[in-house]
Amino acid sequence: MNQYLNSLQDLGMDSGARIEPPPSVLHELNQANKRLEKLLADLRNERNADADLRNIAREVLRAVELNPEIALACLFLNQIAGTYAVRHCIETAIVVILVARGMGKPSDEVLSLTAAALTMNVGMLRHHDSFQSKSGSLNSEEMAIVRRHPENSAEILKYAGVEDQEWISCVLMHHENDDGSGYPAGMTREEITQNARLLAIADRYCARVSARNYRCSMLPDEALEKLLHDPSHPADPELQAQFHRQVGKFPPGVLVRLSNGETGVVVSRDGGDGVLEVRCMRDAAGKSLPAAVHRRTDHPECAISQALTEDQAELRFSMKQIWGAQAAL
Repeated sequence: MNQYLNSLQDLGMDSGARIEPPPSVLHELNQANKRLEKLLADLRNERNADADLRNIAREVLRAVELNPEIALACLFLNQIAGTYAVRHCIETAIVVILVARGMGKPSDEVLSLTAAALTMNVGMLRHHDSFQSKSGSLNSEEMAIVRRHPENSAEILKYAGVEDQEWISCVLMHHENDDGSGYPAGMTREEITQNARLLAIADRYCARVSARNYRCSMLPDEALEKLLHDPSHPADPELQAQFHRQVGKFPPGVLVRLSNGETGVVVSRDGGDGVLEVRCMRDAAGKSLPAAVHRRTDHPECAISQALTEDQAELRFSMKQIWGAQAAL
C-alpha cells in the first residue's frame, strides 16, 4: 500500500484524492445488450446500420478485454438482462471473442465474427422468445422459420447496409453440418469456413448452458464434452483445443464442489495451465466459511469433484462480492 501511495505522489497526485473505480464489465455488457435489442428490433427498417452494429460489437469486445473471467462468468450467473433471444447473442459473442483471440485471429476478423454472433438470429427475432416458451415441439411452420433464419438474417443485414462478406458468410453457415444435414443450403465439410464452425460451436454451447423455459441448463463440463465429441457435428482439432483452453470444463462463474467437500464458485483460470482459483463459501458440513477463502485446484484436496446447479450449491452472492467493482451492476 505504501508503494502505491508513493507512486501517486510521484505522479503529483494527492493520496487522499478520489480514485475512480475501474469500468464494470457487467455494466458495459448490459448497456451493449440494451442497444443491440433496440437496434435489432428495428433493423428491417434500417438502411445504414453497419456502423451502429460494429460499434456495439466493439463495445462487447472492450467489455471482454476488460476482464475475460468476469465476461465468461456472466453466462453461468445469468447477469445479462433482457430477452433470451438477444442475451443469447451477447453470450455467444463472448465465447467467440475468447476463442478467436486465443487462436490469434486478426482484429478485423474478430470484429466480423463478433458482429456475426450478435446478428445471427435477427431473421427470426420476432419468433425466438415465443419458440422458447413452447412446452412441446415446434410445428412444421415454426420449423420452417427456424430453417430459413440464416438466409433471412443475411438478407436483412445486406438490406441494412452490411457488405462484410466474412460477417455475412458466418451468419449464413452457422447451422450447416459437415455431412450436409444442416441448413439452409446443406453444405458439406469442405464448404464450411472455420469461422462459421467457431460461431456454430459457440452458439450451441451457449444454448446448452443457458436455462430456457422448456428445459434446465446443462452443466458446463457435460455441455463441452458432448459438444466437442458429437459425431454429427465434428469440431476440427484447433477449435477443440481452443475451446478447452479458453472456456474449459469449469469456466469462471461455475458453481463447484471440491474434493474436500467445500462448495464455491470458480473465480479465474491461472495462466492457462489448467489450474483454477475457487472462492469457497461453504465447508463440507454446509456451514458458511469466512469472507475470503480461496483454493487452487492444483492442491489434491482442492481438486474439483463436480459442477453444481444453483439448487445443489445453495449459494447466494452477487458477482461484485466475488470480483469487485468490475463486476458491479
